[in-house]
Amino acid sequence: MSELASASATVGRTTDRRDDRPPEPSRRAWAGPAVAGTSLTIAAAVGAAALVIAYRRAEWGQEGAFTWFWGGMLVFTLPAAYWGIRRGSDHRLRLAVLIGYACFTYLPKLLRNPTGPLFHDEYAHWGQSRDILLDGVLFQQNPIVRVIGDYPGLHATVASLASLTGLTVWHAALCVLMLAHVLVVLGVVVLAGQLWPDPRIAAAAAIIYSLNSSFLYFDTQLGYESLAIAVMIWALVAGLRAVRAHGRAARARWFALTLVLSVAIAATHHLTAIWLTGMFGLVAFCCTVAAWRDRVLSGPARTGWLLTIATGATVAIWMGVVSPRTGRYLQPYLGRALDQFGGMAGGGSGGRTLFSQSIAPWWEQQAAFAAPGFALLAAVGAALLWWRRRGRAEPLTRALSAAMLLLGALYFPATLLILTPSGAEGARRSWAFSYLGIALAVAPLIIALLDRARRPIGRSRLTASGPVGALLLTGCALVMIGNTASGMNPAYRMPGPPVFGSDTRAATPEVMAAARWLLETRGRGARLVADRYSGLIFGSYGEQEPTTGSESFRAYDLYIAQPGRPMPAAILEQLRTWRFEYLVVDRRMAEQVPDIKIYFENNEPIPHNGKPGFTRSQLTKFDTLPWLIKIYDGPHVAIYRFDFDSLGQRVRRGA
Repeated sequence: MSELASASATVGRTTDRRDDRPPEPSRRAWAGPAVAGTSLTIAAAVGAAALVIAYRRAEWGQEGAFTWFWGGMLVFTLPAAYWGIRRGSDHRLRLAVLIGYACFTYLPKLLRNPTGPLFHDEYAHWGQSRDILLDGVLFQQNPIVRVIGDYPGLHATVASLASLTGLTVWHAALCVLMLAHVLVVLGVVVLAGQLWPDPRIAAAAAIIYSLNSSFLYFDTQLGYESLAIAVMIWALVAGLRAVRAHGRAARARWFALTLVLSVAIAATHHLTAIWLTGMFGLVAFCCTVAAWRDRVLSGPARTGWLLTIATGATVAIWMGVVSPRTGRYLQPYLGRALDQFGGMAGGGSGGRTLFSQSIAPWWEQQAAFAAPGFALLAAVGAALLWWRRRGRAEPLTRALSAAMLLLGALYFPATLLILTPSGAEGARRSWAFSYLGIALAVAPLIIALLDRARRPIGRSRLTASGPVGALLLTGCALVMIGNTASGMNPAYRMPGPPVFGSDTRAATPEVMAAARWLLETRGRGARLVADRYSGLIFGSYGEQEPTTGSESFRAYDLYIAQPGRPMPAAILEQLRTWRFEYLVVDRRMAEQVPDIKIYFENNEPIPHNGKPGFTRSQLTKFDTLPWLIKIYDGPHVAIYRFDFDSLGQRVRRGA
């Protein structure tokens, strides 16, 4: 935070040396912080109360939940943005406002599920952290998201904190995530300070970045990106310090720190490590272009390429030696997305309808469509401002800001992938990274507009600062609402009654009771076959190892098979040789359509035509199969034990 302090500490210094005594603070000097502190404290209390009301209304099925939610968010966000960017705010007030803003923007996710995991990936990361705490072993394969076992950074951190403090794994995770969220905001502030000395630009960059679609929910969940993205931003800070360093010793120190942080990122999250390498590549490219054109910046360009090579080598070594399965894990998402996008371009199928059957209010949906347009308009304005000031800017600042413009430009082609089912998830995840470039590039434009609006209109004393400020705050509100709506569906953001086929509402009392019964009677670590939603609960709270099917292990063929017909021999052989112990059947699959239209996994060969994909007889046929023994039977959930002796005989006979 030294950049903020040094830039703002010069404001108000006295030049009167007639008295060596320190000047007494005037009432006016204390008025700003006092008013800001009081108003923001009241706004935070009102906003938090509105969030609680919103969640209560959503849980009880009452109307107005979205209005209460966004009213609560904006009643604090807009004043915080005002005081953070206000010219008269000193560095201590600005720092306090930004820390308070970071804490407040963590409230939506904290209030959403304060006692345990809720999102799909949270079940996996929570279970992985708990297993490390119990067993003391890293790199265990995770039954829900198998690749995360190769990236133990988050899980080891959470388990270590839980072990040292005696906190539960979930509460230790909340502490880590809240700290990471604050470090993201402060990291953007310090990163912006590497480019521009004006602390208002740094504060504006932090506010703009907080408008990205992942900030409120996705990057506050118990997920490896939530921690990795905070470390990535500080790795960028250290890397830009290395690029700016003049002495060899200083450059080496910052380079070493960047390398250490990049190793930590590589051990925490694959995509974040890849994006960090790409960001350093953009910095190196822009510095190289400047060095070629203006015969300057050859040293920063070399440092940038060394950082790119070092971080890239770290990622390659980790993914090649520790986690070779990562490439196979990521490839299908991009491949299927490009195929689907190609089908759309050719007039075929493969697209998706945005907000189809969504319960989000119309104004939230319209804001989601408008937000990318606002971002494009702001990015074009930032590019024009960069071009206009290119001759006056210091060469390295000009090159680094150009790199941020290029990074932000990646946001716009990624928005097109949201139109494909497979590309939507990847597009949403990319926005948290590309929006960093938008924030750093657009922040100078915001401050320039505010400064220009302060100038008198003609010969009068009137200025346009009020209307311009109000317009910018309105744009801030619209983009925050729109990006959040496009990044996370309402079922993730708002509570409600249990819904079959919804990751966030899968923990029904019946499924929880079945999972705990199996844990208490059979112990932990049993291999079982289950649908996606039962697998989440049995794999986390039940501490088992569920499999929900894949292209190489078509576990769902067990459920698809018609009664009276032989099971596929291949799946029976896999069940026997891989020593599966249990089969979980949720009979609601024959009664309801999953909320997210998936029973097991994305590539399942099950029709989704608005009707249940199974018949009752398909799910009750297991009662008559000789190689299955029913050991648990509830209103909807049944658990069967595989009889491997009978199963082996059936496989040998080809049944």
